[in-house]
Amino acid sequence: MSGELFAGYPPVRTDEAVGPEGRLRSGWVELAAALETVGRDRLVLAADDLAARRRALGVSASLWVDGRQELRPVPMDPVPRLVGASTWATLSAGVAQRHRALEAFLADAYRPAGRRRGDTDRAAEIVRAGVLQDWAVAHSPGRDPDAVAMAWPGQRRAAVAGTDVVRTPDGRWVVTKDNLRVPSGIGYALANRDSARTAAPELFAHVGRPVVDPADAVPLLAAALAAAAPPGCSGPPRVAVLTQGETDGAWFEHQVLAAALDVPLVRAGDLHPRGDGGLEAAVDGERVPVDVLYRRFDDASLGAYRTGANLPLDVALTEAVRAGRLGLVNVPGNGVADDAAGYAWVPAMIRFYLDEEPLLDSVDTWVLADPAAWSAVRGRLGGLDVEEVAGYGGRRVVHGPACSRAELDSLRAEITAAPHRFVAREPLEPSTAPTLVDGELRPRPVDLRIFSVSGPTTITLPLALTRVAPDAGPARPGVPGGGSKDTWLLR
Repeated sequence: MSGELFAGYPPVRTDEAVGPEGRLRSGWVELAAALETVGRDRLVLAADDLAARRRALGVSASLWVDGRQELRPVPMDPVPRLVGASTWATLSAGVAQRHRALEAFLADAYRPAGRRRGDTDRAAEIVRAGVLQDWAVAHSPGRDPDAVAMAWPGQRRAAVAGTDVVRTPDGRWVVTKDNLRVPSGIGYALANRDSARTAAPELFAHVGRPVVDPADAVPLLAAALAAAAPPGCSGPPRVAVLTQGETDGAWFEHQVLAAALDVPLVRAGDLHPRGDGGLEAAVDGERVPVDVLYRRFDDASLGAYRTGANLPLDVALTEAVRAGRLGLVNVPGNGVADDAAGYAWVPAMIRFYLDEEPLLDSVDTWVLADPAAWSAVRGRLGGLDVEEVAGYGGRRVVHGPACSRAELDSLRAEITAAPHRFVAREPLEPSTAPTLVDGELRPRPVDLRIFSVSGPTTITLPLALTRVAPDAGPARPGVPGGGSKDTWLLR
């Protein structure tokens, strides 16, 4: 390689820009030339400008550290990440396929409560077919029987989904997580492009290839939200973004989304009952009817907040849905499909509901509630990642290769006492991408969150969020202290 910026770049077999022989990969030649034209000093200034602007805007996120929730700034690297057109086509198709299968599973999982009283077998169809065990659905800690009443008949329960993927050393793209409850990141992806255009406009000028504008995703998101309006809604659906307020770790994103969609941003206390059973929101001193609430609220928090009429928020929302006057996006209760255990069964869901083969790979995963799975990995914990299932903690991940013998013995005893709390996975080595570190380009692990919406059809939005690990490893992307990049989807 030639050029000042890449002269000392270490060749890494997982890198997306530089091959192990030290040569730029073909897709990066043009961007590398643009980076060299901009130069090191200008990139450092751009990084400083990005940090100052994002601090002023309050770009932050809530992260869990040692069991506690902390609010931290989300730094942004000035070097974008490239995703080629053919790669994006493959990812888009695979993400939409998973979304369709997971949506079908959610409809199936919550259908038994609505079966005829004379139906002697009330299990989900996927259970009746022998694909999943009954405990995997009916007794999942993520399944909330009360959530049945929080969707109008036939409503899609996961109108918005986020899918996390990584590129492996052999070039495959592998899904690491499905997010169907309150998926975050769309607002951050929109903000990243705005930040990039402001801090380093030269990069866009020097790269001749067209780059997809993330703003193209906004009307598609708006259409999916409108499709969640109840059948009795007359006229254009009136949408609002529902937030917990400034105390929420994603408060910045809530503001970005409301502004992009040109809809009100409301809190629980702004909501009041309407005479027809629906809800209206206090906005700038006026009462505005609401047909769809884009819910940016964790399921567990809904009962802790009260409306302007002093009703528990979850009660007010349920009553409005039952009256046929409100649609929620997303519907609560989706944890049955997107926790660490549910992830293991997505390939089977795709085959059962869609009669298709998965387009994207998943990580080999063992649900340890199954005695056969626990027996298979009991002696292999030192080579696996162990993760808690949602409902039993759901945030801790133990990286077996980094554990001492004593730590592995302790982990094995903990699993033996309650195997239903855990899954085990094969570790993944994610790809790296050039990142500005102390004025030098260095490879850092990255992952990608891709968003899809389920409205009139299920489609992948034309934007993505790249997350960057804070150091070279063995940390994984998305960990506390990490940052993000502007993601360039090439046409």
